[in-house]
Amino acid sequence: MKKLLLKGFEPFLGFPINPTEKIVSALSGESIGNNKIFGLLLPVDYSLSYKIILEKIKELNPDVVVSLGLAAGRKSITPERIAINCRDGAADNNGVVLEDAPIIEDGPDGYFSSLPIRSMVHTLKEKGYPAEISNTAGTYLCNNIMYSVLHELSLAGKPIPAGFIHIPASHELVVAGKKAMPSWSDSDLLEAVKVAISVIE
Repeated sequence: MKKLLLKGFEPFLGFPINPTEKIVSALSGESIGNNKIFGLLLPVDYSLSYKIILEKIKELNPDVVVSLGLAAGRKSITPERIAINCRDGAADNNGVVLEDAPIIEDGPDGYFSSLPIRSMVHTLKEKGYPAEISNTAGTYLCNNIMYSVLHELSLAGKPIPAGFIHIPASHELVVAGKKAMPSWSDSDLLEAVKVAISVIE
């Protein structure tokens, strides 16, 4: 059985809940298809998050790395196509604001996901879940983690499936945050992530 590292984030940007936390907690230790899930929750911290996940990759030596992130406002499950070498945007949870900052000095401009994102979207739609490929992971922590992981795997010569999937808000988040936006039930978010993972061989 393959080892799949599944990553989520803590709440951020004033949102009281991050549904990726629940998903990672629910799936850690479970098996989906030929993949045994190992969960990891990361702080929304530019200086720490990438160090934690890269250390976990060295420790676990996973066969697959799937990172999850909240994309509040999106209506669909959106596997990301590409990560770019840029950090720019709102403050992290320590108040750090970065502007036009590279993730890796003199690193490649971008890295494409090595997850089967087209098959993921096709299978999710077959199962009735709205899904589409996203061509931007933004320039915040989600993009930072996707780029850092793919860069590390490239340097290590490990061409394993790795990438990032953004999920919509949960109903619970919308109510708790008192902000109107598209949302899914916790159960649908969980099942959709399981469907996406099931595509990875």
